[in-house]
Amino acid sequence: MKARKVLTQGIVQGVGFRPYVYRLASDLNLKGYVRNLGNVVEIIIEGENTELFIERLPNELPPIAKIDSMIIEDIEAEAYSNFEIIESGDAYSGISVIPPDIAICDKCLEEIRNPNDRRYKYPFNACTDCGPRFTVIESVPYDRVRTTMDEFPLCDECLVEYRQPLNRRYHGEAICCNDCGPQMAFYEGQNKIDCENPIKMGAEVLEKGKILAIKGIGGTHLVVDAYNDEAIKELRSRLNRPNQAFAVMSKDLESVQNYAQTSKKEIRTITSNKRPIVILKKNDNYPFPESLSPGLHNIGVMLPYSPMHYLLFDESDIDTYVMTSANTPGEPMMIKNEDIINGINDYSLIHNRRILNRCDDSVIRFRNNELSFIRRSRGYTPEPYKINYEVNELNVLALGPELDVTFSIAKDDIVYPSQHIGNTNKPKTLEFLKEAIENMQRITKIHDFDMIACDMHPHFFTTRLAHELAEKHDAEVMPVQHHHAHSVALANDSTIDEMIAIAADGVGYGSDGTSWGGEILYTDVKSFERMGHLESQLMPGGDMATKYPARMLASILKDEDLIKNYSNHFKYGEMEIKNIFKQIESGINVGKTSSTGRVLDSMAVALEICDKRTYEGECSMKLESCAYYSTKDIEIQYHIENNILNTTDILRQVVELYQNGEKKADVARAGQIAVAKGLSELAIIAAENKKIENIGATGGVLYNESITDTVKNYIENNGYEFIQHKNTCAGDGSVSLGQAIISKKK
Repeated sequence: MKARKVLTQGIVQGVGFRPYVYRLASDLNLKGYVRNLGNVVEIIIEGENTELFIERLPNELPPIAKIDSMIIEDIEAEAYSNFEIIESGDAYSGISVIPPDIAICDKCLEEIRNPNDRRYKYPFNACTDCGPRFTVIESVPYDRVRTTMDEFPLCDECLVEYRQPLNRRYHGEAICCNDCGPQMAFYEGQNKIDCENPIKMGAEVLEKGKILAIKGIGGTHLVVDAYNDEAIKELRSRLNRPNQAFAVMSKDLESVQNYAQTSKKEIRTITSNKRPIVILKKNDNYPFPESLSPGLHNIGVMLPYSPMHYLLFDESDIDTYVMTSANTPGEPMMIKNEDIINGINDYSLIHNRRILNRCDDSVIRFRNNELSFIRRSRGYTPEPYKINYEVNELNVLALGPELDVTFSIAKDDIVYPSQHIGNTNKPKTLEFLKEAIENMQRITKIHDFDMIACDMHPHFFTTRLAHELAEKHDAEVMPVQHHHAHSVALANDSTIDEMIAIAADGVGYGSDGTSWGGEILYTDVKSFERMGHLESQLMPGGDMATKYPARMLASILKDEDLIKNYSNHFKYGEMEIKNIFKQIESGINVGKTSSTGRVLDSMAVALEICDKRTYEGECSMKLESCAYYSTKDIEIQYHIENNILNTTDILRQVVELYQNGEKKADVARAGQIAVAKGLSELAIIAAENKKIENIGATGGVLYNESITDTVKNYIENNGYEFIQHKNTCAGDGSVSLGQAIISKKK
């Protein structure tokens, strides 16, 4: 009798994989067993159809499951009497992963809307095809006892479902019902309100224009009626978030298409079981107040992904709500009930299931019809990346930069990226980072590190943490240049060994000690060479020039009389302008930067679009939105000398065109295109020098669709292959991935 052992690695736990194996083995009349074994699923099969089983196994998987590798070996037959699903073991520590949190499936949705179903209107309905995973798991193997669902013993009816191999709830660790599962509660301020239907109460206060906090799967949202201008402005006031766009959730795709443009790819993404926020362009029928997404041509949109979201819409006539993370800017989301009911909200919808791993909403934007992550988190984390190069044997922890941080853990040729962490210059977020690392270590069973990778910036909190953790693990610290990490994450995404990378963003610590951000790099993954860059400009006041970009405009134009025309964009008018030029002359508290972001911000001031940054990327984003409405082609010349793009000249042309009466939108578009073409030309010069055919583009500036389109077209029209992010973030969310790959490169 033939007997085989099959070890499967990938997304094979918590996704109905074992019941699937049971059904397949039974169909082929095979004997043996299947079980979770640490970070892998072990299958023993005996019978005549073992080869057919191995052939069919990867091709008929459940919706969420994914096999990355199968190790198959012949073994001695034990003459099993049947095929069984047996209890988990913990003897193997191979590479595998828990699936991310998945949106409610159609069958579970149908149940909560069916008055005759025992789970009617139950807000925690789930099965093996949907529901929370990453946010509730403590360690592997993925069994209920190692999740926060362990606090809710199954009732008799749920237990029957849980034990039936052919039931879709078989070993669905998040399953429950109203008799045995988590419960919701409604609070007004700190006072609990007794009611039969807390979600209905929530819908009623939202209709009255109140601010409601809703504790969900991986965190908490602050919610208001998206049509209510007064409620939105009140939310902004309480959050101290005056301008940053709020994301919205609409009840269905039809509602979304009433106010936003949608491509086929955007529709597939927004309706997928991952349910990210997708940045969509507003259409001509856009009905919401300007306060929702001020100064922008687009809006972040998501569809319901949990039972409680659907139930909220079912209880309301409102088809779209603001859904923004319940946290102060830069800090982690609230997940504890005590914090939520003491928050800035009027009312709270909370529940008694612990959130072990907070996980913010993912954010995606399409540029030239290609997907790019702005934030890769819920629905995707902790699904790993594969390193497409020869690797060393080191276990690596990579900590990312300081803002928009993710971390990554690498073992063998696999990298586990974390959920979105945030800005680690905030103490609470730094603590969240430390907790999240410990949680990921438990899940991956990677307890020790040989190397801690970090940014080159000596004063980042993540850099300091790297040295602390290196001492704890007796590990080496590996500083990695910011834009090199960006470009390597991009290269790995497309399996490119060497490339020329355009790295354009707000700031990254350069190897010369200045701020970079408009770079042309040659990289062969392990090393890099700076081949060109934007003109280095002075930053009077350092970070003050980032927050108040009129200071940056003054420095770039180098013309005090010209800048006096913009005196109303300086807090202290002409007196401040005088002091800025004195500061530049003295060189006191004046940094240097080649940042593309600072050039675009200055352009926004020059066109009187935005003169103060209240959130990351605000001025550049508003510049892009202004340019989106351009109706006339204007050309701005750009000049390159010694592999440096002259940005002073570009800004002077912008000012001249604007003062000569050209429309803001037309000049904004022309200015962006000039910068994009200049960067592209620099990259082509470098590619010719290195005899390389691949040119990539990375960094936060590349979220700008017009700039990305211009770069792509310019590079391809000159005969080069253009590489852009597909499965990774163009922004700082991919830096830790790049750091990990560089550290693992053999």
